[in-house]
Amino acid sequence: MLGQAHHQPHQRRFDFARRTLPGELEAPRGGWLRREEAILGTAITVELWADDARSGAAACAAVMDEMHRIDRQTSVQRSSSELSRINREAAHHAVALSEGMFALVARAVEFSRLSRGAFDISSAAVDRLVDDRCGARPGAVELARAQAAVGWQHLRLDARARTLRFGRPGMSIDFGSFARGHAADRAATLLRRRGIRHALVSAGGDSRVIGDRRGRPWSVAISDPRRTGEALSVLPLEDVSVSTAGSDERGHDERGTDGLTRVTVLAADGLTSAALSKAVRVLGAARGLALIESLAGVRAVAVDAAGRLHASSGLLDGTAARHARNERALGAMGAAATVVS
Repeated sequence: MLGQAHHQPHQRRFDFARRTLPGELEAPRGGWLRREEAILGTAITVELWADDARSGAAACAAVMDEMHRIDRQTSVQRSSSELSRINREAAHHAVALSEGMFALVARAVEFSRLSRGAFDISSAAVDRLVDDRCGARPGAVELARAQAAVGWQHLRLDARARTLRFGRPGMSIDFGSFARGHAADRAATLLRRRGIRHALVSAGGDSRVIGDRRGRPWSVAISDPRRTGEALSVLPLEDVSVSTAGSDERGHDERGTDGLTRVTVLAADGLTSAALSKAVRVLGAARGLALIESLAGVRAVAVDAAGRLHASSGLLDGTAARHARNERALGAMGAAATVVS
């Protein structure tokens, strides 16, 4: 979904499979099933093929149950969530973390180190300040105070005790799309365990594709940001995670160093694609794509403020289409990504 999407009111940003007709979930035979709920601050959609409608419906329900569980754990809006407890207490003492939360924070720190801080879950103080100003730039004093509370290096993780303590006053963390990428990963694991081999799980700008569309790849049209309704390219997706970072990601225009308006990253898992889409946007086209090129099995495409496409090697020259089935991590979601049949 790079660039600003232009849709008619009746169109959805994602339309990976045909819509489920009323009552189809109760049909005795299988087919494509679809379910959507508002969770994790976004629209969660699961679409899957099941030979039996009842088992397919149960798989959809299991995905939503897992999404709700992750929301209860990682939501900054829920005062009862584990993340809210961490933000209340970690500046005062080491906070014991659940196994899942510790693993999530540890992975976030790994990506912060890899990107040299371009991805940083401790940027929550600055992000929240900008959100509170509804896009208006905060005052210099306010901004300096918030920036002083940012720095992944000051997240003190103790692997033996499985605790986290903040090393700076005023620190807080927020996973954002990182949690949604994690949720899509967890959903994919649940579906595979239930025998589902063809599915899409979408959590806002973070999606996970399982298998293909029963004999053909899921196809993504990369829309031209300057010409409504025109596609720059159509590329396949199969067994891949897709994450997009853009100006509508948090409700304000958070541009990278050289004005990237959208960045989409494809990787084998949602944590990787979510973290790197944000990192590339902050780093800019040159440094961001250099980071992508240094990593195996990761691809990226970005759009700058002038509507120019920037892509990692092989992504837009046909290499993706030739090797998608082998690498299972190629394809792209561009300026305004729309899946076509």
